[in-house]
Amino acid sequence: MTDIQTVAGPVDSSGLGRTLVHEHVFVLGEEYRQNYQDDWDEDQKVEQAVHDLNELKALGIDTIMDPTVLGLGRYIPRIKRIAVRTNLNIIVATGLYTFNDLPHQFISRGPGLLIDIEEPLTELFIQDLTKGIGDTGVRAAFLKCAIDAQGLTPGVERTMRAVAQAGVETGAPITVHTHVGSESGLVAQRVLAEEGVDLSRVVIGHAGDSTDLDYLCRLADAGSMLGLDRFGLDAFLPLQQRIDTLVGLVRRGYAESIVVSHDASCFMDFVSVEERPRLGEKWNYRLISTEVIPALLEAGVADRTIETMLVDNPRRYFEGARA
Repeated sequence: MTDIQTVAGPVDSSGLGRTLVHEHVFVLGEEYRQNYQDDWDEDQKVEQAVHDLNELKALGIDTIMDPTVLGLGRYIPRIKRIAVRTNLNIIVATGLYTFNDLPHQFISRGPGLLIDIEEPLTELFIQDLTKGIGDTGVRAAFLKCAIDAQGLTPGVERTMRAVAQAGVETGAPITVHTHVGSESGLVAQRVLAEEGVDLSRVVIGHAGDSTDLDYLCRLADAGSMLGLDRFGLDAFLPLQQRIDTLVGLVRRGYAESIVVSHDASCFMDFVSVEERPRLGEKWNYRLISTEVIPALLEAGVADRTIETMLVDNPRRYFEGARA
C-alpha cells in the first residue's frame, strides 16, 4: 500500500475508504476577503465546516480530496483547524487555477523570460508535495491545473506543463479542471502525455458535465479517470442526466474509470448564499450519499460497482496500479 498525505498526517491508501475526489472546503479570494468581506466570521465559518464535514462522515464518506490551489484561496492554517475536529480525511492539492493568464509573480520569471530561470511553478509544486505547504507541516498529495473554454492559452499551457513535470518528478497524481463543450480533456491528455505523465494517474475533472458517452469513452480509453464530480450543480447539467450518464458508462463497462464528487464547498465567494440555489437546489456534500447512490441501485448498478467507484478507483489513483 501507499502512504497518502492528509491534513492530519499520513494515511495508508487502504484506509481512505469511500472517497469524494473533488470537494472544496472554502473557495474564496483571500485578498478580497481581508479587504472587502465585511461579514466574514472566521470562527463561525470554521464551525460550519466542521459541522458539514462531520455530517458527511456520518453518511459514510471517509475522505475528501480538496483541489483548492493557488487562485482559489488555499489557506492551510484554516483547514488544519477543521481537520483536527473531524475524522474525515482531507487531502489537499498543489497547482494553479487559471483559465488564461498567470499571476504577475510568474509572468516575467521562467525559461526564456525577462528573468530567465528554471520554471518556478514546477519548483513550488514539488516543494508543496515533498516538504510541505509554507510552514504548516502539511504536504499536498496531488496536483491540479485547469483548461476551460479559453483553450490552451500560454498561461494555461505553462501551468499544465509545470504540473506535469512536478507529477513526473514526484509521482503525484493529477486532476485537471476541463470544459466539456470544447472537449478540452483531450487537449489536457495530449499535453500531459507529452511531458511523460502516466494518464492512468489523471482525473479529467468535470467530465460529468457531458452526456456524450463517446467523448467520455475516448478519455477513458486513453487511460484517464472520468471525474463525474458535479452532482447537484444543475446549472451545468441536471441531476438526472448526470445519473443517466454514469449508468450508461457502467453499462459500457467503464466502472473502473469513474470517480464521483459534487465540487461543493462549505463557503464560496463566487456567489452569495442567496444566489447559490440558482446553481443547484441540492448542491451540497450530501447528495451522492442521500440520492445518487439510491438512484444508481434502483437503476441496477451493483453495490460492488459503487464501491469500485468510491473506494477502489480513488485508491488506485494514488497507488498507480489497477485494483
